[in-house]
Amino acid sequence: MPRKLPQLVLDQLSGARNKLDKAKVLVGLDGFVDTIIHVVAQRTSAKEYSRMRGMGEFGKRIGAAAGLSANFEFVSKMVKLGGNGPIMANALGSYGAPITYIGNLGYPTVHPIFADFAKRARVISIAEPGYTDAIEFEDGKLLCGKHESLQQVNWTNLLKHISEEELLGVFQESSLIALVNWTMLPAMSAIWQKLQSRVAPKLTGKKRWLFFDLADPAKRTPEDIAAALKLISKFQKYFRVVLGLNLQESRQISAVLGFPAPDDSPEQVTRHAACILEELQIDTVVVHPTAFAAAADATGATHVAGPFTANPKITTGAGDHFNAGFCIGRLLELDLAASLQIGVATSGFYVRQAKSPRLDDLKKFLQTL
Repeated sequence: MPRKLPQLVLDQLSGARNKLDKAKVLVGLDGFVDTIIHVVAQRTSAKEYSRMRGMGEFGKRIGAAAGLSANFEFVSKMVKLGGNGPIMANALGSYGAPITYIGNLGYPTVHPIFADFAKRARVISIAEPGYTDAIEFEDGKLLCGKHESLQQVNWTNLLKHISEEELLGVFQESSLIALVNWTMLPAMSAIWQKLQSRVAPKLTGKKRWLFFDLADPAKRTPEDIAAALKLISKFQKYFRVVLGLNLQESRQISAVLGFPAPDDSPEQVTRHAACILEELQIDTVVVHPTAFAAAADATGATHVAGPFTANPKITTGAGDHFNAGFCIGRLLELDLAASLQIGVATSGFYVRQAKSPRLDDLKKFLQTL
């Protein structure tokens, strides 16, 4: 009887700790303080209440109040480090990879929410963090952000905190670079252009992995998204480029590239990943809906079922944990299916435990699948 994929991946993780200890990673460029919030549906006492479980219920309450007014009670469940970059970097660091983080984690001093992260990573902070109220439901979440400080994440300000020579050195020593949250960073495309013209051509040695996450580009214009995709494609000359998308993001990219949007079936999403790959001519495209994940690279395209749970402790950051797990697979030079399996297992552990898994946690979790 053929062994299941989780067991095969478990075997391939032998020796992973030593490999990851030597795989330096650079992540950036955002930074947020996240407050995880529930909406009260009915309060029964000073300490007891039932929460709104579905986004539809919240939407109906808002719609019913149109022309009138409404009162909503929010309960803060957790305050944590946030932003696509810090969450992904924290997850990668939990697996043992040495992390350098560049972004807006607080200036002139690092915000206390990032203090523990800053002890475990080399942090170069260039501005104050943004703030996100993550209103969570069982079927999704609303991310309400305050983004004024993100305007400080630009090339000029970046070079005030790290010289171009030092930046080149960090790129040179890194096995993986992750540049995430393009949507919320208005100067990110300009930073990419500078990296392409001033840093990438000076790199030596084998191509490094370069991961991109656009992060819900719905509020950006189709022209902006198309231009960003062209920039991502141009990085392939110097790197092994990976584009990570959730299902909604993949549909947004479809509209820009002129493809039919996929439904939520594994077969269609897998084919869609392959279509995006062919159009962009990069190394890997990965799409991660809630119940599974699909990816395509030069070896083909495949999908892997995820360990879905209907009762997660947390959902904000689940996609960033998937991205971290998938990149761990790429760093370990595992095949597409194995990389996807590590991705969904990393996310699956996180939403159940509300913390990033260590390598031993991942191995134990894989044994349960």
